[in-house]
Amino acid sequence: MIELWAGVECTVARIGDAVRDQIELTGHATRIEDLDRIAQLGARAIRYPVLWERVEEGGWSWTDERLERIRALGMRPIAGLVHHGSGPRWTSLASPGFADGLAAFARAVAERYPWVRDFTPVNEPLTTARFSGLYGHWYPHGKDDATFARALVNQCVGVSRAMAAIREIIPDARLVQTEDAGRVFSTPELAPQAEFENHRRWGSFDLLFGRVVPGHPLHDFLLGAGADPALLAELAARPCPPDVVGLNHYVTSDRWLDHRLDHWPPSTHGGNGRERYADVEAVRAREEGIVGHREVLLEAWERYGVPVAITEAHLGCTREEQARWLLEAWRGAEEAARDGADVRAVTLWAAFGSVDWSSLLTEVRGHYEAGAFDVRFVRPRTTIVASVARDLANGHAPEHPALAAPGWWRRRSAPCGAPVLVTGASGALGRNLVAALGQRGLAHVAFDRNALDIADPDAVGRVIEREAPWAVINAAGFSRVRAAELEPDRCRRENALGAGVLARACAERCARFVTFSSHFVFDGSARSPYVESAAPQPLGVYGRSKADAERWVSVVAPDALVIRSSTFFDDSDGFLARALRALACGDEVALREDRVLSATYLPDLVHAVLDLLVDGARGTFHLANAGAISPLDLVKRAAAAHGVSDRTLRAGGPGDERIVPAYSVLGSERAALLPEIDDAIARRGRLARRLAA
Repeated sequence: MIELWAGVECTVARIGDAVRDQIELTGHATRIEDLDRIAQLGARAIRYPVLWERVEEGGWSWTDERLERIRALGMRPIAGLVHHGSGPRWTSLASPGFADGLAAFARAVAERYPWVRDFTPVNEPLTTARFSGLYGHWYPHGKDDATFARALVNQCVGVSRAMAAIREIIPDARLVQTEDAGRVFSTPELAPQAEFENHRRWGSFDLLFGRVVPGHPLHDFLLGAGADPALLAELAARPCPPDVVGLNHYVTSDRWLDHRLDHWPPSTHGGNGRERYADVEAVRAREEGIVGHREVLLEAWERYGVPVAITEAHLGCTREEQARWLLEAWRGAEEAARDGADVRAVTLWAAFGSVDWSSLLTEVRGHYEAGAFDVRFVRPRTTIVASVARDLANGHAPEHPALAAPGWWRRRSAPCGAPVLVTGASGALGRNLVAALGQRGLAHVAFDRNALDIADPDAVGRVIEREAPWAVINAAGFSRVRAAELEPDRCRRENALGAGVLARACAERCARFVTFSSHFVFDGSARSPYVESAAPQPLGVYGRSKADAERWVSVVAPDALVIRSSTFFDDSDGFLARALRALACGDEVALREDRVLSATYLPDLVHAVLDLLVDGARGTFHLANAGAISPLDLVKRAAAAHGVSDRTLRAGGPGDERIVPAYSVLGSERAALLPEIDDAIARRGRLARRLAA
């Protein structure tokens, strides 16, 4: 039976003189209980960091504690010694001393943990050599064949010598060698380059199997680039074949080389010194898309004849797409096993997510991608990925409705399966929800106020019976705060009664329910951010209608998800868009500077809400872009980000303190899921500039 393995993203990337440690960035460094979380998923083994850099700088105590806990939980550690790192500061991948230094460290690891059987001395040697020696991303920041060749050969010699040192202490130690498994495709004009790169992608494995000898496609290239002939001869004379060939396959692993530079943005342009070409993801450029896990596993099995495994299955994308990718990897592994390959495992990678991998760690953005657990919560919280992994580990077929559609890399038609029903589809919130559902491949149906009166129980019942949604998101309601004072009955009907009717209908049909509340449920007397447990004390009719809705929903649908948010802005409409248009026209805009609130970028909000829905969250959440801001300052900062003059912006605006809280900043005691407000404003500005260009 195929096992579930798991892994903790643990790259120690050196960028110039700075070191970015993923174990610290995701908080795993201080949470030993994370190991219990992984064990509860049914993982039989865990790729775990016993990193040369960390031990040299911090000692053994952290690793001692973690490995003992892994053993107590009944999991097997696969000890990783260098993970996209370059060793301690006194060495580098291109240094002559790298291999012997790693071997000495490996011996020390084996002496300290003689019960460990599985090792990955260097993760992805070829990939790391490319990023560190050919593309210049990581230390030693080489951009030439010479640095690449030295880094690749040094790492493979380091693996070989490290395993030799380990096996002097642990004779039956196993090498689980990992590498990216992508293929390269191209236009006919670049066929020779693609052929070379398809030979190169097996470089680390072929070196360890002792196959890079005269006549091998890489032999003369490595020698010509400056690799040490003695080291190549050493690998050929004393092979160190992996006991498991581990394939790290990503949706972007397969590449497409295209000589037609005008087809692709300049950021993709590169070359080999003779030809210029674009290097892009095959999934976006090739009609057939990507190869797939089954084919990758079978190819490695047929090439080497030793057990194979998917040693990283991860997708930096939305929750349900991550789960779809894991499920596809598992099914591909099962298919390869049925076709005769000895497939040992699929590895749930980046169990606690990663930070800034979207820029290959080269930019400090703080961009977090969740994994099986989302660490932005007070305690790491399980995602749909964890649920799918647990089902697979226990031999069950995952049944979440979000899995009905294929992943975006396979999608050729509208998503199928039970839908998400959205009310209030014509409003800004509803429009953004519908757009996000479409982007994420979640089947949905949407109704505006003319198509569905949410306060009419019979109408709601008929629609839910007919559409059979697995979830209902209520984006409808009366949103004009000042007009609510003049139309209190209508406001209460649309906001409170409507939410209650929808909640009851969902509870009766076992459908998930999501509704939106507001910062207007608070009176503004606080001087620190309101958290979820703060007692509502609304000032006006609008705030009271939202507080009533919260109470009614909690009674009839206790498992509902209630989202309190704040002043909305999106990319095309609403208060901020109107203000920016007025400023661009030279019209005067008067806004309050003495009112302190949170602001919420709708694209951020709707994706966070869908994450919570897909993950099965319930209860009340505060979701707003982090930071306190006044309406005046919000527009001022947005004007700067959009390149709009704010010379006609001034302090002023209506004096409506009776119904509008002076302070309504939202904080959270549950999770910080949205980026900083300045980050949101900057992204909106960049988008506006691109659209205008």
